[in-house]
Amino acid sequence: MTIRLNEAALSHARGLLRTGDFVADERDDWSEDAPSADDGNAFIDKHGMKEYAKWFLGEDTDATEGTKGRYEFPYGDFKKLHRCAVISGESRAGQYKHPSIEKAYQELLDALDRK
Repeated sequence: MTIRLNEAALSHARGLLRTGDFVADERDDWSEDAPSADDGNAFIDKHGMKEYAKWFLGEDTDATEGTKGRYEFPYGDFKKLHRCAVISGESRAGQYKHPSIEKAYQELLDALDRK
């Protein structure tokens, strides 16, 4: 499994921060706020896979292109960036040794906490 940083997703997340489209929630809120598989499918049906991919900081280059399984490390709910997702993702990226993704999450968390 080769996970690389999805630069388009990081750019999208930064844009959400600039426009104020974020939720300053707590770590444990992600279990309630995370979109379901059905939410993901509905988003893809409406907006396409390219837009779906923008909500995930990790891209598994070994997974088939055009599939949901290619994208990992979410940071939001297809509407807003969630602080709880960033905290959860940062921990997971560190645990599974994805330093570029962990660093991107740290950047987002720092920016959220400054707001």
